[in-house]
This record gives sequence, C-alpha cells and structure tokens, in this order.
Amino acid sequence: MKWIKDKDFIRGNIPMTKFNIRVLTLGYLAIQEGDRLLDIGAGTGSISIEASLQGALVWAIEKEEEGINLIKSNDDRFNTGITIIKGIAPEDLPNIMFNKCFVGGSKGKLSEIFQYLESFLEKDGIVCGNFITLKNLNEYIGLLNKYNYKDIETQLIQSAYIDEYGLMKGQNPIYIIKGVKSID
Repeated sequence: MKWIKDKDFIRGNIPMTKFNIRVLTLGYLAIQEGDRLLDIGAGTGSISIEASLQGALVWAIEKEEEGINLIKSNDDRFNTGITIIKGIAPEDLPNIMFNKCFVGGSKGKLSEIFQYLESFLEKDGIVCGNFITLKNLNEYIGLLNKYNYKDIETQLIQSAYIDEYGLMKGQNPIYIIKGVKSID
C-alpha cells in the first residue's frame, strides 16, 4: 500500500489532515475495498483521496469554495472519482447508506450529524472524528454514548517534524475518536 505524502497534495488555505494523522484515522476507519465512506468537512480531500485509493467509494462534503476546488484538483491528480458535494452537513448530505463516516469538520452541527447517522450509517458502521478542541471532543464522545456506540477509542496525537534547517516544528495536537454503531 502506498501512502501519499503531504507535499504531493495540492494545497491552499484550507486545513488538511496531515500524513501521520491521516494514516491513523484511516486505520481506525478500517478502510477496505467496497466501503462506502462519507467524509464530512473534507477540506482538501486528503482522507477522501487515500480512502478511494484503498478501494472505498467516497462522498466528500465541503462548504468552502476553495476546499471544493482543492478536492476537485486532488481528485483529478490522483484519478480517484470521488463524489464531491458543495454544502453543509447534514442538510446537504445524500440519502445513501454508508458503512464508514469521517468527521473532519462539523461547523457546530455534531448533534445534527449524529441524527443523520442514525438513519444513514449501517449497523456496525464506523464513525471517526478528528478534533483540536476539548469542547468538540467532549461533545463527540457524549454523542457516541448517547447513541450507544460501542468500541469507542480515543487517542491524542502530538507530533513534530524537523524542517530543512534542522528545527523541530510542532503540530497541533489532534484527538482521534472512533465508535462503532450498534442497534439495541
């Protein structure tokens, strides 16, 4: 399996899930051929692109015009065939069943997104979110518990890279949270 380095994506001013976080997130999502992934707040499309290259069918939603253009450019660059939706979750999400969902951005609508997932995420489907704030982390975990998700895992990742001058450059700490939908 070939993983794409950050420098290979077309970038702009839209946040992108960085390489080490992307690899862990896709691992938590357990992406495999034939999956149907919904990428909410897709940004530059890095999660969508990697998942598609691993055989998943991907729907990516992004509200920012720059993000939509970056996703299209990266989709063309890597020839992945992602379905790109310009809009806001959950109101602009399709009426399609998914077995995987990634939440990269929610614009304060986590509760509404979980209501959508009640109808459109399959039983035993995996939802994974990446957050930089404790507020969103706590709300997300609360919603996983409210909707009786199982196998909840939370990890905090703090990383740094050495730049071309030999200086260590710290990245934002990221919380990765995964849950599996169960039906009681």
